[in-house]
Amino acid sequence: MAAPLSRRKSISYSKWGYFFIAPFFIIYAIFSLIPLIDTFKNSFFEYYYSQLKWTGPNFVGFDNYKMVLSGDLMKYFGNTFIIWIIGFIPQIVVSLALASWFTDLRLKLKATGFFKVVIYLPNVIMAAAISMLFYSIFSEYAIGPINSILLNAGAITEPYKFFSYTTSTRLIIAGINFLMWYGNTTIMLMAAIMGVDTSLYESAQIDGANPTQTFWKITIPLIRPILLYVLVTSLIGGIQMFDIPSVITNAKGAPNRTTMTVVMYLNNYLTTGKNYGMAGAVSVILFIVAAVLSLLVFYLMRDKDAPKKKLKKKKGANLL
Repeated sequence: MAAPLSRRKSISYSKWGYFFIAPFFIIYAIFSLIPLIDTFKNSFFEYYYSQLKWTGPNFVGFDNYKMVLSGDLMKYFGNTFIIWIIGFIPQIVVSLALASWFTDLRLKLKATGFFKVVIYLPNVIMAAAISMLFYSIFSEYAIGPINSILLNAGAITEPYKFFSYTTSTRLIIAGINFLMWYGNTTIMLMAAIMGVDTSLYESAQIDGANPTQTFWKITIPLIRPILLYVLVTSLIGGIQMFDIPSVITNAKGAPNRTTMTVVMYLNNYLTTGKNYGMAGAVSVILFIVAAVLSLLVFYLMRDKDAPKKKLKKKKGANLL
């Protein structure tokens, strides 16, 4: 009689997945989660440096929040959103146009790889460096290139003070943000469009759809997840705007604090030795606003037909 075959023990590789993702969670907990919890805790305490000595931490409850909200915080939120919107609208429009052109095989564009590199290059330059460059270009004291061109063309009779007016200063800051990020957005949208099944475009072309109809009826709905990602990340980045307006206005939010962003306002508490508890309160409010706006964007851009599709799929499975 033959000996029974020994059973092989099944080997589970699932534990290795946890092993490889563990470093991310450890680093996140140390450098993000713990500081976040500590910020929430500090926002309820009074803690500042005055006359060569530290005062606190003294528990004050919600007093820090009351003082912050009774000040000019809402004004700085308004400044931040205005500058972000001015930069984001042309960013998404130009990025969509470039992504559509670069992925359209009918245009047969040449040297697309070169142009992709060129439009992405500003994203790898330090924000402080490109801000100083633009400050020099629009300078009114050393008469920068823009003022020189306008003076030589006879458009103006004296150097225009770009950084003395709210509109021009906001436009310059928004323009720098646009220049730095439109290339990154274009690359992501190109990847999304290239993931769309080409047979859908061929079917639409056979049915007589023009490029505009194809773009709005096929491309936009199918790349909605990437559009959502771009909008949310851009929104969070816009709320955290700091380096560009800080360099352009020397951290003063000139003119008349109309370019003072929320993070610049927060930085003032950290660098001037003011109440660190109030800085914590500003951080918590900023976190809540970013979370609420992100959830709102997810809700507004959700696929409204998803529940119907899921129900239809479930019914079809039941019939089988």
